[in-house]
Amino acid sequence: MEDRWTPEHVLSLAPDVSSGKAAAKLSGPASWSAEGSWSAERSEGSVAGAAVWGECKGSGSTPYRTVVDLSGPAFHCTCPSRKFPCKHALALLLRWSGGAAGQVADGSDVPGWAEGWLTARRSKSEQQQEKQQERQQQREEAAEPEAAEPEAVEPDGAARAAAERRLARRSARVAAGASELEARLADRIRSGLADAPGRGYAGWGDVAARMVDAQAPGLAARVRELGAVPGSGTGWPARLLEEYGLLHLLAVGYGQVDLLPEQLAATVRSRVGFTVDAADLLRGPLLRDSWLVLGSRDSADDRLTTRRIWLRGHDSGRDALLLAFGRPGTGPDLALPTGLRLDAELAFHPGVRPLRATLGTRYAAPAAPAAAETEPEGLDLTAALDAYGRALGDDPWLESWPVVLRQVVPAPTAIGWELADPATAQSIPVDRRPVPDSGLWRLLSVSGGRPLTLFGECGHRGFTPVTAWYQDDGATRTLAVTQLGGRP
Repeated sequence: MEDRWTPEHVLSLAPDVSSGKAAAKLSGPASWSAEGSWSAERSEGSVAGAAVWGECKGSGSTPYRTVVDLSGPAFHCTCPSRKFPCKHALALLLRWSGGAAGQVADGSDVPGWAEGWLTARRSKSEQQQEKQQERQQQREEAAEPEAAEPEAVEPDGAARAAAERRLARRSARVAAGASELEARLADRIRSGLADAPGRGYAGWGDVAARMVDAQAPGLAARVRELGAVPGSGTGWPARLLEEYGLLHLLAVGYGQVDLLPEQLAATVRSRVGFTVDAADLLRGPLLRDSWLVLGSRDSADDRLTTRRIWLRGHDSGRDALLLAFGRPGTGPDLALPTGLRLDAELAFHPGVRPLRATLGTRYAAPAAPAAAETEPEGLDLTAALDAYGRALGDDPWLESWPVVLRQVVPAPTAIGWELADPATAQSIPVDRRPVPDSGLWRLLSVSGGRPLTLFGECGHRGFTPVTAWYQDDGATRTLAVTQLGGRP
């Protein structure tokens, strides 16, 4: 099979460090009783494309059956694990990858259980592609009014009117909630900040609940975070006032949202909590490019697991962020190996700084880039901070902005970790909250004191490393930093 992934590509998919370690132990031949891979077109109505399958010895008498559709990638395993992908899928990919010397041979004898799952998956994928093609045709017909009846591209008039009424009712509730929030913030400023540490989270609980009732989840989330600021260490009064100011700006902005420029209005609505339906976004405009997967990171709470995947377009140079969600304790379905390229269309969410995108049609399976493109272009620290500053000027509610740093050296200091630029003697602190110390020490070990290229998020708390590119025996290697210490 051509263009096999590397072990780094495979391990970047691990939901946590323990899964990667367990997969490495299972990647030996003793654990696998049967395995195979193929990348050829098969009979009509059957499987086409690239996939890997295998049977792995488990705790019972029946082996676990594992299959990976490389065009997604997508994973299926009969084991009871709730992690996604599970250690068996990762181990199978490690055996197939080039780093394992291609221990899984190409073959055409596909077991029925693997072919059945793949056929069903491809059928579903084809149906989704047909729907996207229908939407594309609708867009083309809408551009030529004389060739299409309005009913062909417009929703039913009664349904549209009902949707507009619901939106108007919600907008009124959000406006009332934003106005109430302004009044609450003014009251807190008048009463001073001295009692803020004693209030804790409970002091803002009723306000957050009121924002939920007003159908403004974005405001509710920011209000809840106010309770943590007084316990954040020295200088908390200034930080609390900053948060008050940003919330006040957002509430006032929504009160005048109809007077704002279109893209800024879209940003304000998004920050307040309004969402855009993915189907509406995929009606266009779309941007097709060869997207390099810069990295991914998972975060989890009691409600859901969130996966953030960052991409960079080869021709457009644009950065994009994909979000995927899963049930608590379960990884989302969308998984893209760091370092691979994906030929696909993206639809960007509206805003003054469009970054979040929805994945549209894929035109090829994720593939390894050319040797000269394995490492993305980066910025020095000054340019990276300028990029973050410009983004923050456009969207003051940004928590961070994705950047690629070049020629930086990670180092522990007396007050925490930092990334230093040897050429300019500048440095930036590392935000260690999403990245445990074990990940940062491993980052230091692969650097060996030498500069490396590092992708991550630049924010007001510092830089959060996600992916590193470094040299090893003359080859460029990829390290998924955030997976080394477990799930944040």
